Amino acid sequence: MSLQLQAISPALGAIVSGVDLSAPLSGAERDAIEAALLRHQVLFFENQLLTPRQQRDFAARFGDLHLHPVYPTVAEQPEIIVLDTHVDNLPDNDNWHTDVTFIATPPLGAVLSARQLPEVGGDTLWSSNSAAYDALSPALRSLLDGLSAEHSFVHSFPESRFKDTPQYARWQQASRDHPPVVHPVVRTHPVTGRKGLFVNEGFTTRILELAPRESDALLALLFAHAARPEFTVRWRWKEHDLAFWDNRVTQHYAVADYLPQRRVMHRATILGGRPY
Repeated sequence: MSLQLQAISPALGAIVSGVDLSAPLSGAERDAIEAALLRHQVLFFENQLLTPRQQRDFAARFGDLHLHPVYPTVAEQPEIIVLDTHVDNLPDNDNWHTDVTFIATPPLGAVLSARQLPEVGGDTLWSSNSAAYDALSPALRSLLDGLSAEHSFVHSFPESRFKDTPQYARWQQASRDHPPVVHPVVRTHPVTGRKGLFVNEGFTTRILELAPRESDALLALLFAHAARPEFTVRWRWKEHDLAFWDNRVTQHYAVADYLPQRRVMHRATILGGRPY
């Protein structure tokens, strides 16, 4: 095995080379990639031309896959969602978010493949929630450790986006199937034991133990804190790049600076466990 890693930011992120993800992974390759993910939190694989089935098979080596309730999918591969943004389908992920925290067992990770890119722009940024937590004062960490927060499907997928579209009935069913859930504000990584913030602008609506004004103020502070440049890495996509990130300890932001050009990405999402 010739897996090689090149770190690209002190907080998180590494480029991985020496592996062909279109071929079945050996046990040693799978374990080495998992170890790299735990260390670097987001991994980038360049020039990986995968079919949707191959992308699904790679992601499935790390856990069961999630079926998204509203995003469109590849017809023959429902585990692969299609993020196709253009002037008639404006982006909804151009904010800091951790994927699918509106379910009781949020994803372990996600695998994102670049299928069609604008001439320039369309980068994605990731932030390390563990680095952000570590940088807080001890007093604030102590406060946060005892708090819980609500995460809402409709906060990131509002009815107004779907009301007059063919997807409205599907949205209605999804909103019924996904009432708000509660997660700890700080979660412990189930493998590394490292603590990290677990609130995000996309889905977190309130901290339950605080009054509304206190909750709003504290969430605003945490959202801004997690986005500080020293906790982040920015990836400039090339066609057939693939990113694999640990969704338990990161959040990300898809920069929507390329319209009216089009950007198409394929994502497989790996289910995780209940945060604690």
